[in-house]
Amino acid sequence: MHKNVSASRKLWKLGSKDWNTQYFDFNKDGDLVVKEGNNIYNIRYLAEKMGTSLEILFPFIIEERIEDFLDLSFQLSKKVGYKGKFFYHYPMKVNQNKEVVMAMVSEGAHLETSSFNDLWLVKKMLEQESFNPNIRILCSGPKTDKYINLIDDLQHKGVKIFPLIEGPNELKFLQHSKYDVGIRLDMPVKAASYWNKPIDRFGFSAKEIIDMGSFKNLKIIHYHIGSQIEKLSDVIGPIKYALDVYFKVKEKNPSLDTLDIGGGMPIPYTRNRSYPVDKLMDKIFTLIVKESEKRGMPHPNLVCEWGRYIVAPAQITIFKIIDSKLISSKKADAKKWYVIDGSFMNDLLDTWAIGQKWSVIPLNNKRDDKLQDVWLAGSSCDSDDIYTGVHGSVTLPDYDMNDGEPMYIAVLDTGAYQDPLAAHHCMLSSPLKIVAENGHIVVARKRETPDEVGKNFGW
Repeated sequence: MHKNVSASRKLWKLGSKDWNTQYFDFNKDGDLVVKEGNNIYNIRYLAEKMGTSLEILFPFIIEERIEDFLDLSFQLSKKVGYKGKFFYHYPMKVNQNKEVVMAMVSEGAHLETSSFNDLWLVKKMLEQESFNPNIRILCSGPKTDKYINLIDDLQHKGVKIFPLIEGPNELKFLQHSKYDVGIRLDMPVKAASYWNKPIDRFGFSAKEIIDMGSFKNLKIIHYHIGSQIEKLSDVIGPIKYALDVYFKVKEKNPSLDTLDIGGGMPIPYTRNRSYPVDKLMDKIFTLIVKESEKRGMPHPNLVCEWGRYIVAPAQITIFKIIDSKLISSKKADAKKWYVIDGSFMNDLLDTWAIGQKWSVIPLNNKRDDKLQDVWLAGSSCDSDDIYTGVHGSVTLPDYDMNDGEPMYIAVLDTGAYQDPLAAHHCMLSSPLKIVAENGHIVVARKRETPDEVGKNFGW
């Protein structure tokens, strides 16, 4: 074994379930590998063979994570005496790629759509008999006429589909629907999280919902408070509030039987500690049991929509370092620029849009004994196309262009939102995308030619 493998594994926090890197390791030659049972994928070899920039999706990671999560939820619900049903719904907006959605539903996930086009994909998969027709579909997002018509069409065909009412016009159409519906609560209990808005444009206040009186078929009360919720207590507080609303609404709507707590479970992108999912689920089930029995009411069914939590660790994005440049300013936290052969603004848009932080590691550990604090720059002409790390810089092996050895880096946890948000700034092509599963490599998206990119702009 290469003399630095053990130290490198610790340095880059590989092989750890706490950081979702239990699948990653360095082999005896120091190359980064991903292990799927007895199958081993050499990431450096794939980068050299397929070229970069490169996205690699591992559906087996999605399948293991959703299976483990559902097993955990079942065990904890039995432990605390929770008698409702638990449903995991994957929000398709997180990543609509077929490889991701099918990996989800194959392990028992239900779905949540946020647009007519999302639901159109579900309709297409149902027509192709791609999954069990008993799957449950929640429909969020503003309901255009096309969206409502498609919901109605699928309901007539017997699909278990639940439109979640989020505005006055939807209420007018759906309050007295003969099919099951849900309603969104505008949650006043706020949390420390990304994208948490002081004023939410979706849903209705508790008083408005209670004053609406009876619905024909109200089944679900839903709310959403943000993503990457930083404190466990900030998850529990809103649930307690929502349960109080739930039980008051149920007095006039005996058909109501489900509470949907939305998304928010965090991913340790920056390798800082966060609360474990088992502790959170234990507290959630315990709270539901306590609040229900205090009122002498049946335990409500529970829905969660933690898309990022399941999907993000299943994809990595690979870049090659194509240039380096000294940073002369003494005010900088880094000593060098490393220029990559992709673009942060295109390939990892959240880096620029919301200041998302990522764990960045090398594809080979041979230079790990000589590290350098650097800033990363994308291959566009934009000065914002950069990534400056978690604490002001990115620590990577020192790179000398003159030694003839190429250097590749991997950005971990890129499976959530980055593909749907991808753009073509400076007419740059999207990364080649491959799927690694069962020991095989399949190209899911070819590297775009200039002609193909140009067609997006009318050329």
